[in-house]
Amino acid sequence: MAAAMLAAGAVTIDGSARMRERPIGELGDLLRRLGCGVEYLGRAGFPPVRVTPGAEESGEVPSTLEVGSFQSSQFVSALLLVGAWLPKGLTLRLKGPVTSGAYIQMTLGLLAKVGVTVRMSEDLHVIRVGGGGLGEFEYTVEPDATGATYFWGGAAMVPGARCAVEGLDGQSLQGDAGFPEVLGRMGARVQRGPGVIEVMGPRELQPILADMSDMPDAAMTLAACACFANGTSILRGLRTLHVKECDRIAAMQTELTKLGVRVQTPVQRDADAMTITPPAGGIDCSAGAPPVVFETYNDHRMAMSLALIGLRRPNVAIRDPKCVGKTYPGFWRDYGKFYS
Repeated sequence: MAAAMLAAGAVTIDGSARMRERPIGELGDLLRRLGCGVEYLGRAGFPPVRVTPGAEESGEVPSTLEVGSFQSSQFVSALLLVGAWLPKGLTLRLKGPVTSGAYIQMTLGLLAKVGVTVRMSEDLHVIRVGGGGLGEFEYTVEPDATGATYFWGGAAMVPGARCAVEGLDGQSLQGDAGFPEVLGRMGARVQRGPGVIEVMGPRELQPILADMSDMPDAAMTLAACACFANGTSILRGLRTLHVKECDRIAAMQTELTKLGVRVQTPVQRDADAMTITPPAGGIDCSAGAPPVVFETYNDHRMAMSLALIGLRRPNVAIRDPKCVGKTYPGFWRDYGKFYS
């Protein structure tokens, strides 16, 4: 949507029925302030939307924007990426709490690596990217750390299991590359080497209190792991999960209840947190455990995170498994390696 302001003419953006429920009004307002025409073709603030480029070539585009509190860091990342092509660059002054700051830092780190001048305050409330576009560059894209969380999490859930993910290490730009340390706090053994991070499953997982605001997409993986901990876990910082492909907090509450796991939200009036309490005596992992079919809500991360339950509990099925194709078409092939 932001890239449309650099197009030669109007661009119409639409998507699935669920995409039409995802709010983009905040980004639309910011694009209007950058001189674009923004027309909602259905419900105001939601796709489908038509973006008509403004006069960026004339240099009349504002070079500074104040941004209030925002639902998704994707809006900020979108502006930063486009800002690198504006004549005077772009300065963002962020007011209020910064949502998913790790993802904003990843965007800035990538821009810096490919030659964009980047400046930022320590708290990310003032960010500046130089303009004028980019010349040629070569960049090797890291493996997807969010996709890796399912394999690190799967290893942590199974006593004695081990999984090494190559291509990620302490130099990664991705906040989710820090997920193994969260598992380490639950008792998993974590080893980092040059270009590899390995997780090994402990005899028993410990419950955890975790703030997932810097890696919200990994919260689903952690929730699955918490089902096999020996007590109640508390996950906070989940605000953005309400407006993903589905309301992931509500969906996890519905699906994990099928296992006898108690999921409570809000937590002490915090609607962006949830507790996960396994049933007394733990989840039934016997061969005779009754069949459970997990709904996925056309959400790739619901499918991949809930699939991990099947590593410990027999008779688990995933409805609409093909939804993983959005980000990880080969997931089921790789998941099968746990059983080889």
